[in-house]
Amino acid sequence: MAKRLATEYVNAKLQLTNEEMAKFIRLFEEQQLRLEVLVLDNGNQELVLEDVAGREEVRLTFERQKDYYVCVLSCRLVGPRLTNAMRKAVSAFRGSAIVNRIYSHYTMIYHYRNGTVEKIVESSQSGDRIVFEFKDTRGQLERVFRSRLIEREIDLINSAVNELLDLRNQAGEAAEIVKIDERLTELTRKLFILEA
Repeated sequence: MAKRLATEYVNAKLQLTNEEMAKFIRLFEEQQLRLEVLVLDNGNQELVLEDVAGREEVRLTFERQKDYYVCVLSCRLVGPRLTNAMRKAVSAFRGSAIVNRIYSHYTMIYHYRNGTVEKIVESSQSGDRIVFEFKDTRGQLERVFRSRLIEREIDLINSAVNELLDLRNQAGEAAEIVKIDERLTELTRKLFILEA
């Protein structure tokens, strides 16, 4: 099995509430990393994470933006403890990032969105190859199902309109025609909305 040489986080973005920020800090404490929290101007915070054994550290600067702490980060990690802690943080706190896991002859590029891996690409001298790509099959099926429901409803409304037009042609009283016309107006509005 190939040994990972390094892991690069490219434009990783985390957006945390106050409560999530406390959980975020606890996550790193549980990973047995040395953690230092610095409070900066305007309520910004900087977290210094250090893997004592690997002599590696990363600084995460969280800017205070309304009700959130926002961190945009690019870094290169070598040690497994800090690397695994960052991976857990991106997943657990719905981060977005491009993560390059670098091996001697190739690089695996992970695309995270909202904490989920959406795509994995293997990049080597011979080119790029998609290893995994998330397809929202359930969402696609739900959209198709909903569109078919709308089509059925449109068919039902068209049938009702045809019946009302037949009734209108057969109606002899003006009051009856007015009621039919009101109902036709309602159905026409519904049809317009559904077809839009």
